[in-house]
Amino acid sequence: MEIIELINNILLKDPAAKSGVEVFLCYPGLHVMIFHRLANKLWRKNLKTLARFISQLARFYTGIEIHPGATIGRRLFIDHGMGVVIGETTIIGNDVVLYQGVTLGAGSQARMGQETRDQKRHPTINNNVVIGSGAEIQGDITIGDNTIIASGSIVLENIPQNCVVVGIPGKIIYNNGNKIQDPKERIIKELEERCEKLEFRIQEIEEKFCIKNKID
Repeated sequence: MEIIELINNILLKDPAAKSGVEVFLCYPGLHVMIFHRLANKLWRKNLKTLARFISQLARFYTGIEIHPGATIGRRLFIDHGMGVVIGETTIIGNDVVLYQGVTLGAGSQARMGQETRDQKRHPTINNNVVIGSGAEIQGDITIGDNTIIASGSIVLENIPQNCVVVGIPGKIIYNNGNKIQDPKERIIKELEERCEKLEFRIQEIEEKFCIKNKID
């Protein structure tokens, strides 16, 4: 059963979880997935109002808002969960972890009414992605496998697999384990090196000037 799979996954990933009974009774991330599976089935059967009503019950009970139209893979772990929002056309792969306050939302075009109801407006999150607390992924973009989105980041563009993303807007700082140097960081480093050379040159000139004055 999927519920058992979800419980075992939480026990594996959360050191604070002490037992399956505790997870079943106390973890809103598990409860919301039970609601969502039912709401999603009703949504696909075109019972959309009933599906939305069930999703709103889940939101009231758990503090997590998942649109019934969202497609979610296996073993999604929403840790703590309060304030998580997952939009209608979101697609989430397997073994994804979301922390509190994460938003998988529509892009600016959708908010300005420039996209139709049938268009994909929300992100695709591939397998084994971790999204930190308060992060926002906006628009019809894709987050590649095994990527980490740091807390508080806002991601507006596609991210390849095996990356670490930080900042507003989100920038890749690691790709496949290799540090990506920010152009601004490189420029600052070059300026620091030039300043050091200038300071050394000025010191040489001052020393020569002092020596010349002593001789005179």
